[in-house]
Amino acid sequence: MRAFRPLFAALLGGLSLAATAQTKWDMPTPYPPANFHTENIVQFAADVDKATAGKLKITVHSNGSLFKANEIKRAVQGGQAQIGEIILSGYTNEDPIFGVDSVPFLATSYAEARKLMTAQKPVLDAHLARQGLKLLFSVPWPPQGIYAKNPIATAADLKGVKWRAYNPQTSRIAELVGAQPVTIQAAELSQALATGAVAAFMTSGATGYDSKVWEQVKHFYDAQAWLPKNAVLVSQKTFDALDKPTQEAVLKAAAEAEARGWKTSEEKTKFYLEQLARNGMTVADPSPALKADLKKVGDTMIAEWLKTSGAEGRAIHDAYMK
Repeated sequence: MRAFRPLFAALLGGLSLAATAQTKWDMPTPYPPANFHTENIVQFAADVDKATAGKLKITVHSNGSLFKANEIKRAVQGGQAQIGEIILSGYTNEDPIFGVDSVPFLATSYAEARKLMTAQKPVLDAHLARQGLKLLFSVPWPPQGIYAKNPIATAADLKGVKWRAYNPQTSRIAELVGAQPVTIQAAELSQALATGAVAAFMTSGATGYDSKVWEQVKHFYDAQAWLPKNAVLVSQKTFDALDKPTQEAVLKAAAEAEARGWKTSEEKTKFYLEQLARNGMTVADPSPALKADLKKVGDTMIAEWLKTSGAEGRAIHDAYMK
């Protein structure tokens, strides 16, 4: 009987290890550790760890350190990473449904952005599912405004200016106002400003604050043009491999992260603009002439989006406008 004890103990040990096997996910994100999106994701990972008693560990790789911003979606689809954060509108050329939240002046407040998200989500979920992806949660950036090294009174002041673009919509805005679009991701913005690669751009107060743009740029116009969303995506195959309690823990933590992220984004909007002003920037509303010029840009781009997005886009727009 004694001869069987070591074998029996080894079998029990193997069963115990199997029962407590740890799953590890790598999560690339595009933004710095102090960015509110990243902080929210780190809390999400901690909540999953706690809820699963360490059974699922998510390692957050911030600031494009594992994959660059434009590589993250493909990395999750291809299995190089299990989960990742993207800005949805960065993939508008791939699928116009991804870009509805960045159509200028369609949704310009948090209430409107939430309503638009509700209209978009069923279609977005279906499109992501066809790519083997699952949306866990999404969080908006604060409203987008115009940063410029020189004062901007009308859209004509942007003619020929090197304009930082981070998605197809911001490139299209540049084309419509006669600026020169240059694709620059958030992690590269400070360097691009320092070297003169760009002189004007549209983004949120959060990105301006993170990048300390006041070191190079002195003007911010609070255009409140749109509220683009970041999305946390997981490989459906990876998610399906989890047991049911772990899946439920992930979904619960994701729902909490979405609610927390929306609340933080809205609360910090005023803080970011105050910090721009405190660091020497002129923070102002666009002039009536600039507002009128931007409205023309918005009208053009809404019509273009409806044309490219087809029946599904029209359905999203109609549901949102009700």
